[in-house]
Amino acid sequence: MTRIRKAVIPAAGLGTRFLPATKAMPKEMLPVVDKPAIQYVVEEAVGAGLTDVLMITGRNKSALENHFDRVTELEATLVLKGDVDRLEKVMHSSNLADLHYVRQGDPLGLGHAVLRSKMHVGREPFAVLLGDDLIDARDPLLSRMIDESERTGGSVVALLEVAPEMAHLYGIATVEATGTDDLVRITGLVEKPATGTAASNYAVIGRYVLQPEVFDVLENTKPGKGNEIQLTDALQTMAADPAGGGVYGLVFRGRRYDTGDRLDYIKAIVQLACEREDLGREFRPWLAGFVADSLVSR
Repeated sequence: MTRIRKAVIPAAGLGTRFLPATKAMPKEMLPVVDKPAIQYVVEEAVGAGLTDVLMITGRNKSALENHFDRVTELEATLVLKGDVDRLEKVMHSSNLADLHYVRQGDPLGLGHAVLRSKMHVGREPFAVLLGDDLIDARDPLLSRMIDESERTGGSVVALLEVAPEMAHLYGIATVEATGTDDLVRITGLVEKPATGTAASNYAVIGRYVLQPEVFDVLENTKPGKGNEIQLTDALQTMAADPAGGGVYGLVFRGRRYDTGDRLDYIKAIVQLACEREDLGREFRPWLAGFVADSLVSR
């Protein structure tokens, strides 16, 4: 089996939940402490050994390309100042990976965004990383998914056990055991099932390792939920194909930071700041005092 080396990052969304901040700035560039969210995602891909990264972008997303490009004037200024620490941080984002960009064009859903990567990916297995889910670097989810995909020859999606009352917010998987505690075989997938109808509480989160056959399926997948081409629907077709390699789910129990809406975004910043060696020591006691004072004032 071909060693997985390519990552696809869909980044064409309008970010309407964060307006007006995203009126002129891509939501992927919103800072999480001191790095844009998209950089965490690229770093995760690189940490899993994926050095060829394709971003699926849209209009007004040039800031993404600029962030990962060289800024020679800034670098020269930092050199003159002798500011080695900041220079290293600036250079780090420019040297992370071999980055490519293609526009999605029509906003026809995640499945359509993934399909736009077909020419770049070719007939190789590849990873898809969604920017709303940040996975802690200490919990190597993606590398484990790659290992399982290579071992089984199938596609692998990341699953998270959610409260049953939250199941309608996710794609939900029907699963069967494989003999490995955190690896299941997926037998069915439904995108955002109606409240109370979910077959399980295994929710699909934004990490996928896909076989190239997904492109063939997506080309024949009709618009589904929200009148969009759903990646979930394509994976359901692949899971039901007895001649295919199957679709597996890796149940993730590590640290995940959701930046998909305003409240979860704020929580993610607080959690990561608390864990930072350079910030946490001062930030944690301040935060504890602030919370205590706010409770008293209420």
